[in-house]
Amino acid sequence: MGRSCCLNRRTEQRFRLLAISTVKSVSVKIKLLLCCCISLTLLVFYSTSFSFVLWTNQTPQTLNRFTDSRKGYSIVMNTWKRYDLLKQSIRHYSSCPRLESVHIVWSEPDPPSDVLLKSLQLLLKSKSKDGRQVKLKFDINMEDSLNNRFKEIKDLETDAVFSIDDDVIFPCSSVEFAFDVWQSAPDAMVGFVPRVHWVDSAKGEGNKFIYGGWWSVWWTGTYSMVLSKAAFFHKKYFTLYTNEMPASITEYATKNRNCEDIAMSFIVANATGAPPIWVKGKIFEIGSTGISSLRDHSERRTECINIFAAAFGQMPLVSTSVKAVDSRGIWFW
Repeated sequence: MGRSCCLNRRTEQRFRLLAISTVKSVSVKIKLLLCCCISLTLLVFYSTSFSFVLWTNQTPQTLNRFTDSRKGYSIVMNTWKRYDLLKQSIRHYSSCPRLESVHIVWSEPDPPSDVLLKSLQLLLKSKSKDGRQVKLKFDINMEDSLNNRFKEIKDLETDAVFSIDDDVIFPCSSVEFAFDVWQSAPDAMVGFVPRVHWVDSAKGEGNKFIYGGWWSVWWTGTYSMVLSKAAFFHKKYFTLYTNEMPASITEYATKNRNCEDIAMSFIVANATGAPPIWVKGKIFEIGSTGISSLRDHSERRTECINIFAAAFGQMPLVSTSVKAVDSRGIWFW
């Protein structure tokens, strides 16, 4: 009986020692796993931070081809008899750090009044800092046409153009980030308002297309255009639009007062063979609802796409799912 008791005690001790060693082993493994996870996280964070620093603080030699003589950008703003909105937009954008000049596309029958000119100049002067003065110019057009917003501007001093409507506002931080993105791809069209097209499988043999608005972009995760109501592009595309756009397209835009923005997307895509770049940004609509609210808006835009593709002899638009996001102020994304 004593012997069996001793055996039981020994067995119990063995199990206890085995359990302790097992727990210690598991604990060591957990600690090793945690150490590995922490190390991996730090490594990823370091490499990401390092690559971000390289991207945002590139050496002058790297950026020379973009910024040697023209470091900022110009706003080309389309407007039409909405002077309060025009003043509000000028007041806002004139405080953006790298804005060099504002060109207002003026297609009204009467020239801008002295009162309007004076008030806009005062707005720009009130926003000037450190001796910096944003230049204001009116590009007067005799004909009322949506194509006027893309006419060649002879005295444009910057390569970068930020095309914007007078009734939409983006924070300067978003505009400056989009400008950085554009500098990394100066041939691309970089904008805040994406749209998409796709093949109409019910019609034709791959040569009929459908226009998709914002909800189509949201649903599919892809886009093939960024609208010129808020987009950066190189000033050379004004020259291409003015001199090389098929006449049937410019005539269509003038007659129907629609789709000049799609036409610009076509000519950029045709020149580059590449997709645009969508930059995530918060948009503030300060004007009344525009033509996009009309019932047949999507149908009319679909018609535009098919007419333009026929005029170009192909579909130049390229789809993508890439989106540029400014993560500097975001912890998780």
